[in-house]
Amino acid sequence: MTGKRRNHGAAFKAKVALAALKGDKTLAELATQFQVHQSQILDWKQRLVERADELFAREGRVEPETDIKALHAKIGQLAMENDFLSGALGRVSAPSAKR
Repeated sequence: MTGKRRNHGAAFKAKVALAALKGDKTLAELATQFQVHQSQILDWKQRLVERADELFAREGRVEPETDIKALHAKIGQLAMENDFLSGALGRVSAPSAKR
């Protein structure tokens, strides 16, 4: 085995794919510059071209923001209701693990 396998991040892959898409340099030059095999560059470039439409398709959608305080309040309310109901039904709730 020649060396340890490297895992590249998404930003690096995008940078290499965009450089390949520009076409300023040959694949051999890009492979030398980024120290990545030519077939890997071609794969990343192909994936970028195939999935570029997804980037612009998401543009119109707005993700709803989650209200963390409201969620925490709801969790607390449900925990209290569970404790109350377990006591009302005669079951003993497990003591909290405080150390």
